Amino acid sequence: MTTVGLLLPEGTPEDDYRRIETLLGGDIRVDSVAYGGPGAGAVSFAAEGERLRLAGADAVVWAAAGASFAPGWEAAHEQARALALSAGVPASSTAIGFTHALKELGATRVAVAGTYPRDTLDGLARFLGAAGVEVVGSGGGSATTPLPELVRAADDPLAEAVLVPDTATPCVAEVAAAEAAVGKPVLTGTQVTVWEGLRLSERRGAWADELGALFARRAVRDAGQPAG
Repeated sequence: MTTVGLLLPEGTPEDDYRRIETLLGGDIRVDSVAYGGPGAGAVSFAAEGERLRLAGADAVVWAAAGASFAPGWEAAHEQARALALSAGVPASSTAIGFTHALKELGATRVAVAGTYPRDTLDGLARFLGAAGVEVVGSGGGSATTPLPELVRAADDPLAEAVLVPDTATPCVAEVAAAEAAVGKPVLTGTQVTVWEGLRLSERRGAWADELGALFARRAVRDAGQPAG
């Protein structure tokens, strides 16, 4: 059994995580604890990290995309190190997970789908830029926009993948349809968060075609090996 521990902002829907857990099979568990809100810093995660460690988590991921990339590249990695110390197991965040997932897929140019203020989108572009990834397109929609339509609106011919960073809106059930709509990988915040936890756990062979290119057998080559 491999257990991915998640730190979730209070009130985060867990539908996507439960679906991912089911699709990946009975020997992968996704466990979670909530913390006080998306603005809390990594130093506030000590008690929650300890709870996940005691629950048997093999790795812990801070499941909050915007809050984890907003402080910038260096601060995000410092937060991950602090979380690892408090949890006693490898730790990361959704934002850092996106950079590792893109490296796994060999994508260096992306489009970003979602309704984000300009400063938030600029912050994400700077964060990804530090990992050698360029944002070449973006587009938005409402909370009820079907994922295939959302990614089509954001896609750019130069993009090698489309990112849907928001972890608060369940959408993983539509990943396969969204990838078919644009003909390229679609990475969602919840999907990447669990994948990052499995990568840190050195869990090989976790795949489910329904979860898109990141979890397809052809893409999971060395997912257990830490990326740079």
